[in-house]
Amino acid sequence: MRLRAVLFDMDGTLLDTAPDFIAICQAMLTERGLPAIDAQKIRDVVSGGAKAMVSATFNLDPDAEGFEALRLEFLERYQQGCAVHSKLYDGMAQLLADIEKGNLIWGVVTNKPVRFAEPIMQQLGLSERSALLICPDHVKNSKPDPEPLILACKTLNLDPASVLFVGDDLRDIESGRDAGTRTAAVRYGYIHPDDNPNNWGADVVVDHPLELRKVLDNALCGC
Repeated sequence: MRLRAVLFDMDGTLLDTAPDFIAICQAMLTERGLPAIDAQKIRDVVSGGAKAMVSATFNLDPDAEGFEALRLEFLERYQQGCAVHSKLYDGMAQLLADIEKGNLIWGVVTNKPVRFAEPIMQQLGLSERSALLICPDHVKNSKPDPEPLILACKTLNLDPASVLFVGDDLRDIESGRDAGTRTAAVRYGYIHPDDNPNNWGADVVVDHPLELRKVLDNALCGC
């Protein structure tokens, strides 16, 4: 079936949002008189969310006393500065332009709450271009459940087989596959050092956004 739409995970796929997370974590350390940590330690756990990043930053177990207060502070800070340093990945702007020139639809399906995701899309000028933004607020079950992708396809009135979902985590590929979409895994995102995108069962694995051009060309011609 000919490709009609491309849907992206947000963090680590469409956008490099880690710089904002890192800045917040380092600021929290500095204000407590603690030394900065290697930024890569934070990048490696971005996919694990606020809990994982706070745990890595303070080397603290989530069950430890005071952890929840740190997590809530992290989220409050992120609410105020969620799009200061975040940006499209290298090559992604050109890929989106190519998608639009090819008269394809594109959108975002993320596990990031809408209170963070929407402002980021707006501040980066992507809201008016994206066909949809599906967040956990819109469904009962988040990825890896197929519900977000099923909702996206229904909203766009498209057969899942005509949709490509691109992500940087196993849960993205599982969600897309179970929803019936085609899937692409990216190696450039927030991949844990012990993980390997080649093992996720995606239809294709790429190292750079522009490598998806060939995937799109093949799909558009029904190859």
